Order: sequence, then structure tokens, then C-alpha cells
Amino acid sequence: MTETYLEQLKPERFPSPGFVVDEAKLRSNVAILDEVQRRTGAKILMALKCFAMWDVFPIISRSGEGALYGCCASSPDEARLARECFGGEVHAFAAGYSEADMVELLETVDHVLFNSFAQWERFKGMVEAKNAGRATPIECGIRVNPEHSEGAVPMYDPCAPGSRLGVRLREFERFASAGGCPAQTPPPGLKGLSGLHFHTLCEQGADALDRTLKAFEMKFGRYLKGLKWMNFGGGHHITKEGYDIDLLCKCIERVRDRYGVQVYLEPGEAVALNAGVLVSTVLDVVRADMPVAILDTSAATHMPDVLEMPYRPMVIGSGEPGEKRWSCRLAGKSCLAGDVIGEYSFDEPLKAGDRLVFTDMAIYSMVKTTTFNGLRLPSIVRWNPETDETRLVREFGYEDFKMRLS
Repeated sequence: MTETYLEQLKPERFPSPGFVVDEAKLRSNVAILDEVQRRTGAKILMALKCFAMWDVFPIISRSGEGALYGCCASSPDEARLARECFGGEVHAFAAGYSEADMVELLETVDHVLFNSFAQWERFKGMVEAKNAGRATPIECGIRVNPEHSEGAVPMYDPCAPGSRLGVRLREFERFASAGGCPAQTPPPGLKGLSGLHFHTLCEQGADALDRTLKAFEMKFGRYLKGLKWMNFGGGHHITKEGYDIDLLCKCIERVRDRYGVQVYLEPGEAVALNAGVLVSTVLDVVRADMPVAILDTSAATHMPDVLEMPYRPMVIGSGEPGEKRWSCRLAGKSCLAGDVIGEYSFDEPLKAGDRLVFTDMAIYSMVKTTTFNGLRLPSIVRWNPETDETRLVREFGYEDFKMRLS
């Protein structure tokens, strides 16, 4: 995002701290995703773990003006939000379910993905009982681990050594052939299951998917015969500039045509990539080993991925340290000593009252915010740059802090 975008945004008119979601960018992202759907017949679901601002779901969902077929959820509450506010298909995956989780999920989902055959065996009776009263049965699948790493950061790599996510081939083969001949299609151990799922990517291109698919097909491809669908999971950076959409479509078409299955994808970031900013205000500039600008926002509470990944978010109009005339450190207002966002440079020294705009903050930051230290959550605003209309969606206050603790 450029300083021209900043001039159009006019950050001084928004509450601070505040998330501002760009409706036009959301629509642009959804249009790119719909191109993939139209070219391949794939169904794309939005990952709520990444973006769950339900006020803009009508822009994204096929039940509104958008194009996506539904949502994937990681909990009963996400699944309920998808059913109530998004519409379309609701798919669920978690590393483990409790019985209480399953009771709630079976009221809202269309697909349930299991992380192990033990979980599938434990809950398939509940699914079968629920399906006895449904015109359209809930479909179940198994998440597999192709043991093919594409992630650069182990914390975000579902196929890192020791990962708890997905069934590895040796376990899959043992359960798939249980009670009969492994040559059957589908194998007897997969009776009652409709599909397979993998998730190996994190902010990556179609080349990483192509390599993953080759590993998946080598290990698990033969088990797709007789199943209904294949889910490629998330982490696909489809709406990032330079992403190879042609290669993605070839990957989808290959699996679709070779195995006769419906292909699903579950991107999160691709839906809301570059569709939101975090507006913040300088409260003070203190002198340490270098100037430190204290902001009314916080890495610890308002953008925790800055500390977890870690990464240095972009600030519109800033440069790398030393690139522009005045360098400083940007830090949050919490009591955490490490509440530091990063080091930047600016054309002029910052002063109290200056507005700063952090980019690409709709994804993950909004869903991960906390009220540590009693810091208030950023306000949420919609902005349509085509008409310059703004709407305050939500402000947060004392009750939001108080009521989550007792």
C-alpha cells in the first residue's frame, strides 16, 4: 500500500486504535477466488480461523453478493457462526473433539474431518444416529499427513517432525485395510468416510501445492478411488500478486479428473489479504538507545503474530531503519517489556498525536486480539473506497474486558 492509499484513507477520521476493512479489496479477492471455482469446478471455503468479521460475510458468501461456498471451522462456535451468518456448506476440523463438541457440531456442520481413526471410531456412531434423521447426511473425512514439509517456520508447518496433525501413511494403511482385503475400493476400513483432507501450506504459492500433491498422490492417491471429495486445506496465497493461478487450476483439474472427486480449498488469508489496516496513534516518544514511539496499540494484544511468528508489519510511509531521515522503534503500551513492533524510519520525527497505519491487519490479527492489561480491543470499521463511505461496526469497552473473566 502506498502513500496515495493513505491519502485516500484519511486515517485521522477513524477511531484509534481501529481496524478498517476495505470492502473493495474484499470484493476483488473474492472475484479472483471465484475465477478458480469457475475454471475448475472446485469449491472454495473461507477459513474462519483467519478472518471472522461476520458483518462483511454478505460480500463473501454465495448467499449474499459473493461467491464462496461456505466456511471451514475449528470449533463448535466457529461452526455456529458460519451457519448463522455465512450460509452454504460448513466444514469442521479440530485436532481432537470432545463428546460435547460433537453434540454441538452435528447440529450445524455438513462435513466433519477427523484427525485420527480413533476419533472417527469414537464418534461415527453419533454421526450415523444423526444422519438417520437428516435428508442430507453429514459427510466425514480423515485428515492425512503427507509428511512433506513446505513451511519455513516449524510452528506453522503442519508436516514438521512430531506434528500432531494428520494421519501418517503407516497408520492409514493399517486402519484402511482392517477387516478385509486392502485391494477393495474403497478399502473396508474407510467404510462410512467420504473424503480425505491435507493441509501443508502457509502463505505459499501453487508450486508448493504442486509438490505437496505429488507427495500426497504417491502415498494416498490410491485411497481416493471410491471416495467423493478431496480437500486441499488452506495456506494458498491465491490473491497475492504473482500467484500462479494457472498452475493451481492444473493441480485441481488433475485430481478432479484422475480420481473423480470434488475438490475443496480452504484459504483464509487469500480472502482478506490486504483488505484491512490497523490505525494507531503515537502517544509519546521516549529516548532509550534510540527513539521509541509508544503507540495506543500493542503487539501483544492487538497484533500478536508480530511476536509469535515473528514478523515486522508494514507501516504506510515508513522505511527500513536508516532508509529515511529519522529512525525509531515502534512499541506498544502494555506492560510487557517485549511489546515491540519493530524498527522503522520516517521522513520526519514522530510526535504525539501522529497517526500510523499498519497494513494487512484483517487476517489473523482481528481474530487473535486479547484484552491483556485491560487494553481495549480496536474498534472495527467498514470503508468503501469507491464511495468513501465509512461505517463504525463495533466499539469495545469495559464490559468486554470484565465479562470474559468471570
